[in-house]
Amino acid sequence: MSKDESVDDNDPRLFFEAVGKVQPVHDDRAPLRSAPPPPKPRQKALDAQAALQALAQHPFAVTDVQPGDEVSYARQGLKRGVLKKLRRGEYRLDGELDLHGLSAWQAEQALALFFSEALAEGLRCLRVIHGKGLRSKAGGPVLKSLTTGWLLRRDDVVAFCSAPPAMGGTGAVLVLLKGK
Repeated sequence: MSKDESVDDNDPRLFFEAVGKVQPVHDDRAPLRSAPPPPKPRQKALDAQAALQALAQHPFAVTDVQPGDEVSYARQGLKRGVLKKLRRGEYRLDGELDLHGLSAWQAEQALALFFSEALAEGLRCLRVIHGKGLRSKAGGPVLKSLTTGWLLRRDDVVAFCSAPPAMGGTGAVLVLLKGK
């Protein structure tokens, strides 16, 4: 263009000359990444799997326990005075689980979870209320038998016995766990 010609600011040619060669944009948004999956607690899953495997090996192992029977167990080598103090309820209770109204399956799962949490927190003396089984059919007290059989299989149980009358009597069991 010469100096004599007037320049029109609205001339599209000027725009295209200034911009140069262009290519159309098909998508002007950045690709979105999906949110990362939530973390999976591996140890909790492994513990649950181990509990289910133990359950499959000994499904609802029961012992021959009747409603009024007292239960008692002490690991070999435990001092006599320890079980005696436990029977009298002289240890401070660190935790309690009530199994009333649960099915055998639910009770087994609740016990496994309760003991897992108790061990993780370093609890030592626990009370498990299983009931006396007075409304059970002819087979005897289901939850009481289940609890007794389950406690006998646990390596972390040092001793257990029926609770003193003021703490539930034959409807509950006091459990002493291994200390750290």
